[in-house]
Order: sequence, then C-alpha cells, then structure tokens
Amino acid sequence: MVAALVASCGFHMQGALTTPAAMERTYIATGDPYSLFYRELRAQLQDAGVQLVDTAAESSATFSILYDETDQRVLSVSARNVPTEYEVYYTVQYAIDGIGNRLLPTQDQTITRNYTYDSRLVLGKAREEELLREAIVKDLVRIVLKQISTL
Repeated sequence: MVAALVASCGFHMQGALTTPAAMERTYIATGDPYSLFYRELRAQLQDAGVQLVDTAAESSATFSILYDETDQRVLSVSARNVPTEYEVYYTVQYAIDGIGNRLLPTQDQTITRNYTYDSRLVLGKAREEELLREAIVKDLVRIVLKQISTL
C-alpha cells in the first residue's frame, strides 16, 4: 500500500549526478583556485566521475567561474551601536562551454544565511560563521550540479 502511494505521488530518489557527454573531460577556469566554491565543485565533479584536466586545450568542456565572492553584512545593531546580527553571503557567477557551443549560459547564484552575534562569544561566533560559509558553498554546488544534470 505504501509503495503504491509513494509511486503515485511522483516521488523518486535523486540518484547520482549525470553529466552530459560533452563534460567527460572538463577544465575549471577560475581566478582563485583556493576558494571554497572551487574546491567543493572540483571534489563533487570528481566524485561524479568527471575527468578534470589541467588545460582548456585538452578538455571537452570548460566550466568558467566568472565571479566568486563571499562576505558578511551587519543586519542589526544594539542601542549602543554594537552589531548583534550578521548576514553571511556567497555569490558565484559561472558558465559552461563545450567545443563550439555554450552548454549553460551565464548563471548568477547567491545564498545568504543570518546569525546572531555576541561579543562575549567571539571564538564560537567566528567558527559559526565559518560553518555557515561551508554550508552555503555545499548548497551552491548542489544547485550547480542539479543544473548540470539537466543538460
């Protein structure tokens, strides 16, 4: 009975990432090979079986990271003008080019997360901000991989 209900509602397991044949040998072009986004994207593509190459000349597709930025903004302050809440954001702009054609036009993605700040817990809040950035990057890469799987 449960199987019939689950099957009838349209639910299906996501499964592994499927990449188009044009991305079999992919080069990732970036200005910052040490960014969180680049490192996570690289690891996830390798896990999916995409062969990453060192130059665009030997690739069948180029994943271009055109813009990659992360920072934080103050959202609210106390009566004494001390920040009490921050917003962490991560923005990327990317495109994927095959040989002679564009597989994915330029895309912009921004994800934000908020956290409260307490000056008495500086070390803990710094770690919380770092964990938020890592979670944001994982979400961004998941979005990108989902777009790739629909190509």
